[in-house]
Amino acid sequence: MDKINMAKTEDRRGFFRIDDEVNLFYKKIDAKLATEPHHFSDNILNNCSLSTALEMVSQEASLLLHRVEKSLPDVADYLRIIDAKIDLLAQAIMMQGFHFKENQTRNVNISASGIAFNCEETLQKGDYLEIKMLLVSSMAVIVTYGRVIYCKTSQVNDSKYPHFVGVDFINMKDEDREMLIKYVVKKQLQQIRDKKQADNKS
Repeated sequence: MDKINMAKTEDRRGFFRIDDEVNLFYKKIDAKLATEPHHFSDNILNNCSLSTALEMVSQEASLLLHRVEKSLPDVADYLRIIDAKIDLLAQAIMMQGFHFKENQTRNVNISASGIAFNCEETLQKGDYLEIKMLLVSSMAVIVTYGRVIYCKTSQVNDSKYPHFVGVDFINMKDEDREMLIKYVVKKQLQQIRDKKQADNKS
């Protein structure tokens, strides 16, 4: 596949969107901070890169685990337990390091190019945000910047989050974007499978 076709494929995957639940923290920042590359501190970058690397290793390990399971099912079960323990440790580290809280988990619509979510305050079109996301189902952390493209009254009757905001990601690290693309595609396929199973049962 040539570079042009590869770029088109990446663009198409970037537009895949899913409804999901993430642990989300954001704050308004100055436009200059958001548009200057490499503003994040080294610690944040290192932690996020570690999170992304762990997710990629986990995806590779799942393929190997499937092969091990065929010949050594007991070993495969043991490896799953070890993997679960590592996930719990990673979850604890990331929750502490980024000050995530359970009550910050909210429903979002997300793609590799942006995110939409209900929020508690009125934001203006053009506002710049620092965004920290914990993808709950994969325990991956992404820290990036975003620009508000709209903010309107939420259609959901929720006194805690009366506004609905759409944000385009900017200056996201390439490896985090690739990880998010894979996450969205995987989640979308799972949702399709779940819907088919539900339809077959009904």
